[in-house]
Amino acid sequence: MRKYLFWLLLPLVVGCQLGAPDQNAPLPILGEFDVVNGDTVYHTIRDFSFVNQDSQEVNNQTFDGKAYVVDFFFISCPTICPKVKKQMLRLSERFKDEGRLVLLSHTIDTKHDTIPRLKKFATDLGVGLPQWHFVTGEKDSIYSIANDYFSIAQEDPNAPGGFDHSGRLILVDTQRRVRAFCDGTDPKSVDQFMVDVARLLKEMK
Repeated sequence: MRKYLFWLLLPLVVGCQLGAPDQNAPLPILGEFDVVNGDTVYHTIRDFSFVNQDSQEVNNQTFDGKAYVVDFFFISCPTICPKVKKQMLRLSERFKDEGRLVLLSHTIDTKHDTIPRLKKFATDLGVGLPQWHFVTGEKDSIYSIANDYFSIAQEDPNAPGGFDHSGRLILVDTQRRVRAFCDGTDPKSVDQFMVDVARLLKEMK
């Protein structure tokens, strides 16, 4: 039977995360879940296949045994993307020696953000593989998988730059389950998110 609609409980879940006194406790598992024959089945990220800035295929197997942080962006974004990338750079630096954490940035402008442009973008940021994948792929596949991450990515001629997208950063565990998220434009929100990332990495041990 379907239990607890995610969006209805979202404020409560976030409040619990932000106010949790025990930083050693496991992070909650976010999203809807079912109970099947007495077992709890959680929402997971679907199978996917994209291509990164080095023309390598990136799929679920790329993250075997690893947690990863997801965002959606486009290179010519005139609004939130520079702020989000600044915070992702903080994450990259904070966890640069942690091989169990990978960053995954999806371009939502698949027409203009070609592989060479993604490569240059990563190089200009001073980051790259194996820590940080910048990926492109079929437009519809990227837009639809944003829903799996409880994010938004879509074309909108009325939005700045022609795309409507969330600035959310999403943390996914080794079992493809969403465990935390934050507002990637807000440094304080990202501060708490980095605590959550550290909690998940500790849990993975």
